[in-house]
Amino acid sequence: MLENNRETIVLEDQIVLARVCGANDENLKMIESALNVRVNARGNEIRMEGDPVMKDKFRAVIDALIAAARGGETPSSEYVKTLAGDVEPTATAGAIWETVINIPSGRRVHPCSKNQAFYVRGMRENDISFCVGPAGTGKTYLAVAESLRLVLSKKLRKLVLTRPVVEAGESLGFLPGDLEQKINPYLRPLQDAMESLAPFETIRRLEETRAIEIAPLAYMRGRSLNDCAVILDEAQNTTKEQMKMFLTRIGQGSRVIVTGDVTQIDLPKRTESGLLHAASALKNIDGIYFAYLHTVDVVRNPLIKKIIQAYENYENEEK
Repeated sequence: MLENNRETIVLEDQIVLARVCGANDENLKMIESALNVRVNARGNEIRMEGDPVMKDKFRAVIDALIAAARGGETPSSEYVKTLAGDVEPTATAGAIWETVINIPSGRRVHPCSKNQAFYVRGMRENDISFCVGPAGTGKTYLAVAESLRLVLSKKLRKLVLTRPVVEAGESLGFLPGDLEQKINPYLRPLQDAMESLAPFETIRRLEETRAIEIAPLAYMRGRSLNDCAVILDEAQNTTKEQMKMFLTRIGQGSRVIVTGDVTQIDLPKRTESGLLHAASALKNIDGIYFAYLHTVDVVRNPLIKKIIQAYENYENEEK
């Protein structure tokens, strides 16, 4: 029922009500903070009091959570924050639920923004996908999640993870250990993502059976990768020649995901980034998808949004 500054939603199903509200009403508290209104649950009612302009958005958010709860889901805090913070929560809810990544024997991963949902959809519908965005936007995490899903569900036979080794003052030859130990620091972010998405035993088994392979980009030359999920991370640090070499390794039935942050290019001056070059040269080719994530898509830590925005503002002031 509607009043001047109040919206009340009645739910007869107590299980659905509990899922919508969250543990200790945490979901309602997040909605309250995002919309700057008062939200509380009494009996079988969820009530909003405050700015009448927020009534429609409040109902759209609650309706989306009800739909998820009736489908047997317990809405995650990330999902609730995304809906409450979005301009069109109903449209966002549909896009996100269509692109949930269910990893066999692992986690269920929800995109946390419309842009992330479009990125996942692009990975699923195209043989080659690029994702460009700042730190913390989930570029690598979502790529690893989708690739693990494909491999663990036996849709593809292998996951290949690679990235360029860009040296920052130290040559690999002078670092201690064998080759695997030398390159491990460069590839550790990819391993961290895998280990957060599936049980350690599952990852170890895949590595032992060579169903997961981690290698520096230079080792891709001369290979043909068939029926593989292939991720090229930190692609902003590839040269044009390296990017072309990598993309022409792709064989039949493979899915390729290229991720990078063009604000963190570590190449020598006057060396054009292979990622920037590819974004211009390949943008009109069918079967290749480009996703662009932005500061609003940062999910790693809310403080990162502020850091990125501060740097952008400072750089703009200097120009």
